[in-house]
Amino acid sequence: MSFQGLADFLTPLSIASIMEDEGFKDNQLGRHIQLHETEIPDISSADLILVGCCEMRGAGPGKQPSNAADCIRKELYQLFHWHSDVKLADLGNIRTGSSLQDSYAALKTVVKELVEAGKRVLIVGGTHDNTLAQYQAYGDLNRIIDATVIDSKIDLDMEGVLPEDIFLVEMFTGLPNHLRHYTHIGFQSYFMHPDMLEMIDKLRFDCFRVGKVKEAIEQMEPAIRNSHLVSFDIAAIQHAHAPANRVTPNGFTGEEACTLMQYAGMSNQCSSIGLYGYDPGNDMHAMTAKQMAQMIWYLMDGIRSGKEEANLEHGHEFNHYNLAFAEVSTTFLQSKRSGRWWMQINEHKYVACSYQDYLTASNNEIPESWLRAVERSLS
Repeated sequence: MSFQGLADFLTPLSIASIMEDEGFKDNQLGRHIQLHETEIPDISSADLILVGCCEMRGAGPGKQPSNAADCIRKELYQLFHWHSDVKLADLGNIRTGSSLQDSYAALKTVVKELVEAGKRVLIVGGTHDNTLAQYQAYGDLNRIIDATVIDSKIDLDMEGVLPEDIFLVEMFTGLPNHLRHYTHIGFQSYFMHPDMLEMIDKLRFDCFRVGKVKEAIEQMEPAIRNSHLVSFDIAAIQHAHAPANRVTPNGFTGEEACTLMQYAGMSNQCSSIGLYGYDPGNDMHAMTAKQMAQMIWYLMDGIRSGKEEANLEHGHEFNHYNLAFAEVSTTFLQSKRSGRWWMQINEHKYVACSYQDYLTASNNEIPESWLRAVERSLS
């Protein structure tokens, strides 16, 4: 399959600007990545396609394109390659358009083509509103999706004017709408108007406060596993672990951020991941770039684990638990390979769930995640 048409929307890489003077060692990632230097490489066997984004005007019309993606690449390429069965390709950076909408259109086109071809795409750099272009790619494919956003704020400020503060309004209300379910992970309550959370709850979307997530981060794995799109703003990470985050001192640790990215890699349904919000001008000793590079490393680690998971169609690979709760009969599946759980919501459909959901059902109580999944399947 040829992707040469994407060259119109991408700027090739200059490896000299990323590579250290001594070059890369044999086992560093920089030696094992397919690069778009003069032409789009053959990415037919690639498991993850990296695309840089330089667009920052969502934070204000005076913002200039950044070199965020290249800063992250410089740290990523130096990491050691532990996942030989995970193939990574780097197609360079999205061309910055004359307007913000032009940049959105270019990013949307690239994501659409890659997702349509069955590829998993990783977008790095740019402000968080580029998530909108990431989402619109699925609209162009006429696909109804589940999305997960990881951020300290919910970018739904009805009084805001900057795209990075209001892009969720379009995702939630734009027509035609292709968003079946939305999960927000890591919001910090003091940034949120209580009415906003009430409105999101009425939409039957799920929001998890950062403190609750930190108490049991493994509970986030099923939500991410069910998602087609994951968007991560570095404002969700503590300033001490990501100095370029100038929004809040609080949030996830670097290790917790890596765990959430690992969950995205483990999901065989997740086809696009965005890492946004990095401004190199706010970084210190490139620590945020290092943090984001390590998050990508864990994303690859998750992809490797996901490859080892059994297909749900292979029933013998799962333990089956038939339960009845609140006059409802359903089946829970547990993978013999990974220990992960799924629950049946209708005759033919299973969705990811947690062990806690299984325990709740075992106590003759309806798991809230099951109830919401059934509601979505009927809408």
